[in-house]
Amino acid sequence: MLVIFDCDGVLVDSEPISIDVLRDVLARSGLILEEEEAYRRFLGKSMTTIAELLHDEFGLRMTDIHLETIREELFRRFRDELHPIPGVEATLRELAQPCCVASSSQPDRIRLSLGITGLLALLEPHIYSASMVKRGKPFPDLFLHAAREMGQAPGRCVVVEDSPAGIMAAQDAGMRVFAFTGGLHAARAGLCERLSELQPDLIFDDMRRLPGLLADISQQEGR
Repeated sequence: MLVIFDCDGVLVDSEPISIDVLRDVLARSGLILEEEEAYRRFLGKSMTTIAELLHDEFGLRMTDIHLETIREELFRRFRDELHPIPGVEATLRELAQPCCVASSSQPDRIRLSLGITGLLALLEPHIYSASMVKRGKPFPDLFLHAAREMGQAPGRCVVVEDSPAGIMAAQDAGMRVFAFTGGLHAARAGLCERLSELQPDLIFDDMRRLPGLLADISQQEGR
């Protein structure tokens, strides 16, 4: 069995920072979005997908200046404020299953996030980005790519995700999906209700439970 982790909101508690930076940059361009709406529209999606949504729905074209401003401010705040999800380091050390990361973020952002939080050495080199596939989440391409690279069939994968886009991608890939609601953004984004509507295999809010949840699956399959 392969465990595929999303990064933002699952390994690192980055979503409140990311949404705050994005909303601030958009506000400077005249587009004011409430926090709840920003989470609903953008959570778990790549910057390419976000840029397309902004153009199609609001008529705002994301320029290179916008993207560079977001990157610089995000990286600065990550270095000052970013923390791992509580219990995730111990969980990664305890897992008996192979694991990898499949994130909508760019590779440099993923590695920065994991490096700042002390998780990089536990996961590299098995780090996969939406930049490696044609279509990001909610399409299944990234998870299928990660499974191929790790030598596992989709049916033998468990995806740990915190976003509707990620859950839909995992389901379309034919993988089990565990919805995680333990990040700081969960209440602000109304995650519990939104994710339950998608009927993931289970919903949990404490990363320290993950090894036991995976062991339960192994026992069931061994019967």
